[in-house]
Amino acid sequence: MKKAQSDTLGFVPQKDIVYNKLLPYADRLDDESNDILNKIKGNLGRAVQLREIWPGVLFWTRKLSTYMRLYGRKFSKEDHVLFIKLLYELVTIPRLEISMMQGLARLLINLLKKRELLSREDLELPWRPLYELHDRILFSKTEHLGLNWFPNSVESVLKTLVKSCRPYFSETATQEMLDEWRPLLCPFDVTMQRAISYFELFLPTTLPPELHHKGFKLWFNELINLWVSVQNLPSWEVHLVNLFARLANDNIGYIDWDPYIPKIFTRILRSLNLPVGTSQMMVPRYITNAYDISHVVLWVSSLLGGPSKQAQAQLSGLFNSITSFFHPSNHGRWLMKLMKLLQRLPASVVRRLHRERYRKPSWLTPIPDSHKLTEEDITDFVQSMMQPVLLAMFSKTGSLDAAQALQNLALMRPELVIPPVLEKTYPALETLTEPHQLTATLSCMIGVARSLVSGGQRFPEGPTHMLPLLMRALPGVDPNDFSKCMITFQFIATFVTLVPLVDCSSALHERTDLTEVEREMCSASAEFEDFVLQFMDRCFALIDSSTLEQTREETETEKMTHLESLVELGLSSTFSTILTQCSLDIFKVALEKVFNFATTNIFETRVAGRMVADMCRAAAKCHPAESLKIFVPHCCNAINQISVNEEVLNEEELDKEFLWNLQLLSEVSRVDGDKILLYRSELVQILQLTLHLKCKQGYTLACNLLHHILRSTALIYPTEYCSVPGGFHKPICDYLPIKDWGRPGDLWNLDIRWHVPSVEETSLAFYLLDLILQPELQRLQRFAKGEQDMSRDDVLQSLTIIQHCLLGAGSLMPPLKGEPIPELVHSMVNLDETTLYTGMEYDESRENYRDAICSVMRQLLHHILEHSEDDTKSLFSIIKIISDLLHFKGSHKHEFDSRWKSFNLVKKSMENRLHGRKQHIRALLIDRVMLQHELRKLTVEGCQYKSIHQELMRDLLRLSTSTYSQVRSRAQNVLFTALGTYNFCCRDLIPHVLEFINPDNHSVTQQQFKGALYCLLGNHSGVCLANLHDWECITLTWPAIVRSGLSSAMSLEKPSIVRLFDDLADKIHRQYETIGIDFSIPDDCCAVASQLMTTGNPFPEEPVPSEEETKEGLRRQELKNSESVEKYKQLIGDLLDCLSNSNMPWKFEHIAIGFLSLLLRDDHQLPPAAVTFFVENLNHDSLYVRKVAISAVAGIMKQIKRQHKKVPVSPSELCEVMEPSRIVAGDRSDNQWLQYNSSNLPHTEQSWDQCVFVEKTHWGYYCWPRKLMMYASEEEQPKQNLSREEMTEREQIIFDHFSDPVFINQFIEFLSLEDRKGKDKFSPRRFCLFKGLFRNFGDAFLPLLRPHLERLVAESHESKQRCVAEIISGLIRGCKHWSFSKVVNLWELLCPLLRIALSNITIETYADWGTCIATACESRDPRKLHWLFEMLMESPVNGEGGSFVDACRLYVLQGGLAQQEWRVPELLHRLLQYLEPKLTQVYKNVRERIGSVLTYIFMIDVNLPLTQPTTSPRISDFTERILLKLKPLTEGDEEIQNHVVEENEVGEQDERTQAIKLLKTVLKWLIASAGRSFTTAVPEQLRLLPLLFKIAPVENDDSYDELKRDAKSCLSLMSQGLLYTDQIPMVLTVLREIAGSSSWHARYTVLTYLQIMVFYNLFTFMSDLKAVNDVRTLVLKLLEDEQLEVREMAATTLSGFLQCNFLSMDAPIQAHFEALCKTRLPKKRKRELGSVVDTIPSADLVRRHAGVLGLSACILSSPYDVPTWMPQLLMDLSAHLNDTQPIEMTVKKTLSNFRRTHHDNWQQHKQQFTDDQLLVLTDLLVSPCYYA
Repeated sequence: MKKAQSDTLGFVPQKDIVYNKLLPYADRLDDESNDILNKIKGNLGRAVQLREIWPGVLFWTRKLSTYMRLYGRKFSKEDHVLFIKLLYELVTIPRLEISMMQGLARLLINLLKKRELLSREDLELPWRPLYELHDRILFSKTEHLGLNWFPNSVESVLKTLVKSCRPYFSETATQEMLDEWRPLLCPFDVTMQRAISYFELFLPTTLPPELHHKGFKLWFNELINLWVSVQNLPSWEVHLVNLFARLANDNIGYIDWDPYIPKIFTRILRSLNLPVGTSQMMVPRYITNAYDISHVVLWVSSLLGGPSKQAQAQLSGLFNSITSFFHPSNHGRWLMKLMKLLQRLPASVVRRLHRERYRKPSWLTPIPDSHKLTEEDITDFVQSMMQPVLLAMFSKTGSLDAAQALQNLALMRPELVIPPVLEKTYPALETLTEPHQLTATLSCMIGVARSLVSGGQRFPEGPTHMLPLLMRALPGVDPNDFSKCMITFQFIATFVTLVPLVDCSSALHERTDLTEVEREMCSASAEFEDFVLQFMDRCFALIDSSTLEQTREETETEKMTHLESLVELGLSSTFSTILTQCSLDIFKVALEKVFNFATTNIFETRVAGRMVADMCRAAAKCHPAESLKIFVPHCCNAINQISVNEEVLNEEELDKEFLWNLQLLSEVSRVDGDKILLYRSELVQILQLTLHLKCKQGYTLACNLLHHILRSTALIYPTEYCSVPGGFHKPICDYLPIKDWGRPGDLWNLDIRWHVPSVEETSLAFYLLDLILQPELQRLQRFAKGEQDMSRDDVLQSLTIIQHCLLGAGSLMPPLKGEPIPELVHSMVNLDETTLYTGMEYDESRENYRDAICSVMRQLLHHILEHSEDDTKSLFSIIKIISDLLHFKGSHKHEFDSRWKSFNLVKKSMENRLHGRKQHIRALLIDRVMLQHELRKLTVEGCQYKSIHQELMRDLLRLSTSTYSQVRSRAQNVLFTALGTYNFCCRDLIPHVLEFINPDNHSVTQQQFKGALYCLLGNHSGVCLANLHDWECITLTWPAIVRSGLSSAMSLEKPSIVRLFDDLADKIHRQYETIGIDFSIPDDCCAVASQLMTTGNPFPEEPVPSEEETKEGLRRQELKNSESVEKYKQLIGDLLDCLSNSNMPWKFEHIAIGFLSLLLRDDHQLPPAAVTFFVENLNHDSLYVRKVAISAVAGIMKQIKRQHKKVPVSPSELCEVMEPSRIVAGDRSDNQWLQYNSSNLPHTEQSWDQCVFVEKTHWGYYCWPRKLMMYASEEEQPKQNLSREEMTEREQIIFDHFSDPVFINQFIEFLSLEDRKGKDKFSPRRFCLFKGLFRNFGDAFLPLLRPHLERLVAESHESKQRCVAEIISGLIRGCKHWSFSKVVNLWELLCPLLRIALSNITIETYADWGTCIATACESRDPRKLHWLFEMLMESPVNGEGGSFVDACRLYVLQGGLAQQEWRVPELLHRLLQYLEPKLTQVYKNVRERIGSVLTYIFMIDVNLPLTQPTTSPRISDFTERILLKLKPLTEGDEEIQNHVVEENEVGEQDERTQAIKLLKTVLKWLIASAGRSFTTAVPEQLRLLPLLFKIAPVENDDSYDELKRDAKSCLSLMSQGLLYTDQIPMVLTVLREIAGSSSWHARYTVLTYLQIMVFYNLFTFMSDLKAVNDVRTLVLKLLEDEQLEVREMAATTLSGFLQCNFLSMDAPIQAHFEALCKTRLPKKRKRELGSVVDTIPSADLVRRHAGVLGLSACILSSPYDVPTWMPQLLMDLSAHLNDTQPIEMTVKKTLSNFRRTHHDNWQQHKQQFTDDQLLVLTDLLVSPCYYA
């Protein structure tokens, strides 16, 4: 077949859409596609060579993407490669407008989508251009200044683009990328996130095994060790996980993951953020930076299999430990994640299995046999997932996730999956009280339907369940429960689609070769007829209960409600599926039944009538001949009999029987066209009789009949959707239908029966048009000319008839004719439309009714608009007809969309992802072919804009601006669709729309004005005329919108108009994307394009451009670029003109300023007039205008910035130290010169000039870049402090304003006003403005600003302080390139100011000062700012000004130091030295601040791979010193009380009090660092643990003092920490020690600590047997604690460990508890009265209680099932029901809990007990009756 095709095509197609081959006109498609492809290649190649990016290239690339939608990748491999190369060149043109880039990128993604089609040999793409594109857009330096407006979707498009190109990067790419991005790996810096996300996105992982040493092996160890050693989930860890998941998936079997598996699963479990233990503190970072489930799933499914089987063991452990969270009674924010995990994991494993076993081999590396999944692997996997999935079926989030999981699991192991689901389904079908259970089980059954019905060798008894299920589902068709009804319809339809409903019971006698199961199926199939009839009875009952009389009062509407229409849809599609799948015998019985029901009753036509008519239509569609034979004569007779009486035809209200028969007839006529021909005379006679009824309902039904007859005869469609080609009508002896149960359609032998209109049918259609449509048109034409009178009802009736004729026969009418409209755009490339053949040869000899209708409609429309504009119903109808004239060729877009959507839903719910290869059921495949046919009919891109379209659009515009709002809005919607269809028609229409809002046009009404605004606004999906991405359009629309403020029709009193302008401005701001000014195409593109024009088949006919043409192309390109610049300037000029008009209302002034702010760009400076405008408006009265002006001026500063020259420097020359040969990160000899060193600061001019300043913090930490770009010496830089004459015009404008004292006074005055009280923050925009000002103009304005700064800094008001902070941070950042003398002067001014500011700091302003200093220090070499640091370090905590000022100063200092990260170790040491004596602070706010500062001091002390020990302060030394001071607390055994210090206490307090104060500060530090540091210093923290256990309280009570609360939080956070294998023994030793402590609080807290710690490090613990045993011993020891609370907590802990399978229920444990239980209790002695009661329990009682608690823990560890050992334990436990307290209490609690958790499924759980046990249990569980 392929061979034959490549002969006709002349090439072997890469991969075309197979469905095209099944269309009835498939033989014509090869020529058609070749013709289109030939044009695309020729014209696209020409357009690129002629440098015409718009319209040429964009027009033809759009054609290419349409071509791919219609034919798939139907081109040769060489063409495929050339298309990709050409688009790659186009996408990476540096100055290309972003929205164009995005469109081209989407096409390129589509071309690269199927990567198996092109191997690495065929295609290689460079990675750097993509990186540069990505960097330029996503890390744009100018976007935040408003100089670039990117589309919202650009990020996702770029990421997808890189993903698609990744497989084709060269083999050297990996090394180049590492060299490029490694220097950014500084964990304290934002560049870390950037580098890791680049690695995730770009690193290629699909290299073949022989190139692995050039691929992942270069970085795998480095990055995986980084991941292993990071503990606190920084935001970049997620990217690493995504990278590893992809790596694992692409290289299954080539990487040994075993050493990392426990770590991987531990982290996955932690990332689910499940709540454990009692009061647990969540670190917010854990929630925001959690792993992305889809990547986790990919990783896990790639780890499965292989020789070691370790991953499956851990996965089973993971599901065991989280199963109970799936139980429907549990609910929380974590649930969505768990459900996602559940739904995606099976799908991912199925995908992997498909890849291993069924996918066609391609160039991608196959999985080695040693690592493929074995049958055993699959079974283990399915078993490990079954329990959580069965629990999740009834989840609160709905059963969809579970159903999808079951669908995929059943594909792999139906015998394990389906039986338990059936066990839940049968009882659910019986129960009446739990509808939720029914909907959940049915939706899961739908998922496994195919696996169940097809049986197969794994689950042969599957099909036998089918009939019982169907019969039991029938009661679900219930009029009282809507959702149950719908799911039942879906359930029945799904099963019936898979199974032919044929009675095969006779085969039992005729055939001997049947298996046992097949015999069972045959005998069961005798019940099919019964099933169909019962189903119909149910439906009739449903219909009877939903008639209008029953469900509505008289007054309500008669339309169907939404729910009713859904039920109608469900009913008719299910019934039609059943009849399609029936044998002829069953069908005849059903037909008779439905015929009797329909003809013996009379239904109202709105609700019940529609449902019955639908059922009849379903019957007629399946077997038209048999059905029409009984329906048509019956209905015709009935109608004729009633209408014998002449008056009937003129009645307003028609007879119900008449209407019902007409409705029935109109529905059954929707069948195969050639079957209707037999009845043409009867039908035509009925039409003539009924089309002109007086009653509207009557003639509408008649129009439907006409519409359906025309459609049936004129369209192409399949006539049957049976699940086996040819139906089931062969005798049983030759063909056994049960063999076809669940069989997929065979794509190569689909054998579709098409209906293609025959000559007779077409002539019948035209006969009807001549007979019915012609007279109507003539009548309306005479009416429009005023020659004949018609009432409104008559006009509406005629229009209805015309509309239905058009809808019925639209596909027979050729498109509208007209002359193309010339000169809309100029192009050197052919821009013709392509026409697709859709199976219709238009008969030119007949009248073209589309043209006829069109001309009459236009005349009528003008007549109505002039004479009776209030006849809105007719206008609605005309609008609908115009819409169909323009677009309708036999199907509507919205219908197609919803069918496509439902096709995809059905496909998803029934597809077989395991075998793939389009194994869908036949009906679905036929539907897909039909959709392909419709898609061809609806493809209208690039239609030519002809004169007729122009006229119709002007009419629509007239309607869109007419008087009635409903008419306007309908017309506007049609207009928007049309605007999106025809090429370049918007340009033609815009001037006509703008005419209505032109202030010089005085005849405009308010309605017209509003209509025109709506036309500009557009709808949410279509074109927005006000904002087309094109200079020509914007230069018209934007000034017009602003000018419309002067129009007489505009009134700001009308809220609707104000709202419209708001929406318009808002939409333009949302959708505006920077429009290109430079449309050049570089020469590389042209080279690829010329290749495209000269190679391969089909060979382009278009001539290669001659030299003259190429020159002309270049000239036009220049012209277009210069025109764009002119247009840009003109637009700004126009907007400024509007703004200078003093009558302009304020609203429009704001709109205009908003537009102007969008027009700032980074590739062209703003015209001087606009610069003046914005600078002057810095002092405008309106706050909004000032804000826009501030942003704009900040942007202008960036535009006029002079470039500073940079030169590459080799880092090793700078420091005279060689770089290390391998990677060593951290503080090394070769980066020491970067660090702050107070003995070597640039204090003199000479040392300042010699010092090499490195501004960016990350350079040199991890490794050096090959070449470091540094600023050249001062002589080579642009001159500073220009005189006014040396400045450019724009600089002079700014200079003049800012040198004017009056201007500055006013400006500062405005800046120091407050905007919203209490809500204002430090404004980055103002900072950018000042930074730009001081950067561009040096210290020219400082003398003027100085008095203001000194005045403001002394005032305490927050808005004045904020203003001065913004200016100072701008100053410090702006002085980057100032000369030494100026910098010295600057600091002489700033240091005193900052001192004053810091002493005046208040609660309102400390955050702003913190931001100010942090912003000032960002990306600056610390040696440049040494004045600032020395000043801040003076004495941050000196007690002057009280504790608050101290805290604030620390905050400000911390902001500055944190920005400097690892480059200021000396300052950090000094600060720590300074703070240590002050750690015993009294005040809470200072303590918290010191805690936070300590976190930043020790932040640099990280334990990461390849990293040197830091020279900054280290935690270990600090902890040593702290522990010494805390000695008084650790030694004593008495309770530690919080010591409240009196303010005026004299003298030194004792050591103990000092230690308590110190401890409080240390706690603050521990809490603060939990969420911020990268690694946790576990050994150091362990030394503090005993102390914390001593303090932490047991109960959850907020009334505790700060010390105790902090200790508790600290423990909670520490217990969640990530542990490594070598740290576990250390922790357990400490815990054991504390468990022996004398305080029971401490012992109790050990248990809560253990619970959380073990769960959060579950797999790390489980991979260490000794640790597990230690934990078990510890818990068992505490079970026998003398304190009751500790014992109970130990039991809870034990039960949790058993539940998450950390400990297992084995015989020794059981025996241990049983032995403890048998401990004899001493006899109770009678006490003499008054003797002291013995309160301490005897040791025996404790041991006995411990045993009972142990048993209780075992029982409670299985809350949702009954394992085999449970009944016996319950019996043992019940023996202790009458023991002394506290034992009795424990037993009672346990039993009541057991009852609560097992109550739901008690019927199933009962089976596990013997009868005797059940008797005992019932006695225990049922409370005794007190009245007996």
